[in-house]
Amino acid sequence: MTDSTDWRVTISLTGQAHVEQARQSFSEQEVEQDVRQKLGRNVVVGAGDSQIFLYAGTELAATEAERTAREVLGKLGIEAEFALHRWHPIEEEWQSPDVAMPQTDAERQAEHQRLEDAETADSLAAGTALWQARVELESHREAVALAHKLQGEGYPVVRRWKFLIVGANNDDDAQVLAERLRQEAPPGATVRAEPADVRLPYIPF
Repeated sequence: MTDSTDWRVTISLTGQAHVEQARQSFSEQEVEQDVRQKLGRNVVVGAGDSQIFLYAGTELAATEAERTAREVLGKLGIEAEFALHRWHPIEEEWQSPDVAMPQTDAERQAEHQRLEDAETADSLAAGTALWQARVELESHREAVALAHKLQGEGYPVVRRWKFLIVGANNDDDAQVLAERLRQEAPPGATVRAEPADVRLPYIPF
């Protein structure tokens, strides 16, 4: 990875007409070209329903993109609110640059454990496993056999034809469970860990 983190400028606009006008202006690459000329770095433009996002690889590029975007919108007479965030790789969310990043392995491990504990607490509060391991097997018979085995061990399992969904309380538990299922499932099965898309009971272990 060439950059230590990702940065994002969020431009919030009012009125769909302004959004379309601003999006069209940015699609002409005024912001990207200006930043590239000044800094030699690329800025990627994205858009939501009422927002435009400028993604950059460094804080310097992001702040320069924000300055250029303000000029572009100013010339168009469009008012907007701007916010600068950076991606927190452990929290896996956009946060203020004022939030300190963990610097040492011990700090990163502590931050990661705090996140996993928070996910488990969320599962407990919801009474639902918020993560899952999804298994696709090659036959219905294999799916039934594996489902019975896991249910016998106390795991909440949903089976649909050749698919199994097994609940987990946090990302780490889902990854560990997925790795175990890769070892135990019959050849040809595919397994992945992911946020839950079905409701399964919280796992008390």
